[in-house]
Amino acid sequence: QVQLVESGGGLVQPGGSLRLSCVASGDTFSKYNMGWFRQAPGKERELVASMHWSGSTYYADSVKGRFTISRDNAKNTVNLQMNSLKPEDTAVYSCAHGLITYGLGYDDDTDFGYWGQGTQVTVSS
Repeated sequence: QVQLVESGGGLVQPGGSLRLSCVASGDTFSKYNMGWFRQAPGKERELVASMHWSGSTYYADSVKGRFTISRDNAKNTVNLQMNSLKPEDTAVYSCAHGLITYGLGYDDDTDFGYWGQGTQVTVSS
């Protein structure tokens, strides 16, 4: 069973930045795709950004140019740098772990099998 622990959420003003981090359990982290999802009240869960085990990335149109996903395989960590935050970015952000090793897909929630409990990000003045 994979365990994921997120950190870094909080309250930030519009235009500000936050950096989320997620640490995963296990010793084969580098073989899995990783992602960040968010869910705002009353809305469906949305894949925000993901990274293929090879290093390729995917971003939702709503965050392109503002968010950057990165990973440190030596530390079993995936990060999400969020810049130019907007009120509509307010949501609970959850880290996600790929379902299988060396998975092909990484841009759909069916490609992921484990989620962390999430961290709240609130963008407000």
